[in-house]
Amino acid sequence: MAPAQLEQRRSHNLLLISKLLNQRDASSPFTLVIDSLEQSAKPFVKEYVRRAKLSKTKVLFVSYETLKAPEGVDIFIQATRKPFPTLQKEIATAASEGKNLLVFDTLNWIAGDSSLNLSSFLSSLISPNTPLLAVYHQDIPLSRPLESSHSPHPLTLLKYLSTAIFSTHSLHHVLAQKSARGRSLAEPVFGLAEEVEGIVQGMGSNDPRGVVLEMEYRRKSGRGVHEWYFLPSLVHSNATSQVSKGKEIAILLDDHPLYRQSPANEGWNGIDEVGMDSTFNLGLTEKQRRDREGVVLPYFDAQKGEGGEGGRILYDMGEEDDFDEEEDEI
Repeated sequence: MAPAQLEQRRSHNLLLISKLLNQRDASSPFTLVIDSLEQSAKPFVKEYVRRAKLSKTKVLFVSYETLKAPEGVDIFIQATRKPFPTLQKEIATAASEGKNLLVFDTLNWIAGDSSLNLSSFLSSLISPNTPLLAVYHQDIPLSRPLESSHSPHPLTLLKYLSTAIFSTHSLHHVLAQKSARGRSLAEPVFGLAEEVEGIVQGMGSNDPRGVVLEMEYRRKSGRGVHEWYFLPSLVHSNATSQVSKGKEIAILLDDHPLYRQSPANEGWNGIDEVGMDSTFNLGLTEKQRRDREGVVLPYFDAQKGEGGEGGRILYDMGEEDDFDEEEDEI
């Protein structure tokens, strides 16, 4: 990608993630966060709540699996085993006239209820002053079978209803997969994807350095934006200093120092540094490189100047060659 295009993409998509995290201009009425055992959505939700408090937004937290109200939550609603009409009225009562942020710690319980119209229920909770941020655990199977073979999976329906989708990934896993791609090896899998008995969570899950976000954003025009970001943990000293200065801490994944590929490591020049397993050395020593540069190539004179004879083919006839006037004219 050209430097000008890369800079334009960087500035545009960083502005977009900032608008989404700060909920400016009603950028996303329904934000869906898809997490897994390999990377929890809790750091991302925590950052969302932190920014909501900075903008003096009331945070309503609907809990199905959280026992204690997280930091920064104004109203904590325990929803376990509560009828949906009762829950709906309680949320409507808690939502004030000002700016609100409605957070669901999981939608798996709601998606698993066959008696509930999922799209109607969620639509009734969203308003111009109350956007919805909801988490879906993709590793938890449905507690009920689908009503029919033609019914969409609840996750498919949630993706269709949402205006922004964030999928969380572990930084350790993303770096390992990128390293394998760079060496033309099969990408490693982790956790349940390994399909090994007894393994539920892979090594390097929930990296404490931060969370990798895969974003899919749908504009009102229907145009989609797909981008990868890295959201560092606030425990990191650099991130803390940027927050104190009011700067955006989310960066493009391509700009992460451990993910970004330096020009010296591109192609075959960096094959020794990549560490390809081989029984022989594919690199060159300094003496071999000098000797190669000193080799005079065949017909080297033809490469000088402006192309030598202008592309004509020079051929010396031998004794056994027959002279043909027609071919000589050509």
